[in-house]
Amino acid sequence: MECPFCSETNSRVVDSRVAAGGTAIWRRRECDACHKRFTTYERVEYTLPTVIKKSGQREQFDRQKVLRGMRIACNKRPISEDALEREASAVERALAESGEKEVASLLIGERVMARLKALDAVAYVRFASVYKSFRDIDEFVQEMATLVRSRGAE
Repeated sequence: MECPFCSETNSRVVDSRVAAGGTAIWRRRECDACHKRFTTYERVEYTLPTVIKKSGQREQFDRQKVLRGMRIACNKRPISEDALEREASAVERALAESGEKEVASLLIGERVMARLKALDAVAYVRFASVYKSFRDIDEFVQEMATLVRSRGAE
């Protein structure tokens, strides 16, 4: 691991902990050359499919985009960062386990919505209102009615 202060490649781990709801390892390191300490995170790197956007453009899957969208939807909601990390990891893991080489961004959005719906109804509605690009208020009201009916069945 390269030291961010002096670029030395020799460092030692002085402390480790489970982080991000069990999806990462937090490590405190000390550089052997300058003796400054720095933090690293270690997480499993999956082989992920290429994402096909609505425009047809292809790009690499970006976990941070998923997490950013979920954070925006959960803004000022009683949802912990660990919970969001777990949900983003679940979406990422499901994509990796699918074995697909390419996946439509629509599928990723649907998976995020499903995770948010189970986590927090308000966050789900926020995400869905942007993701589904409702054409008018009637479509939005219809989606809300569906959500209320599904909550009543629980």
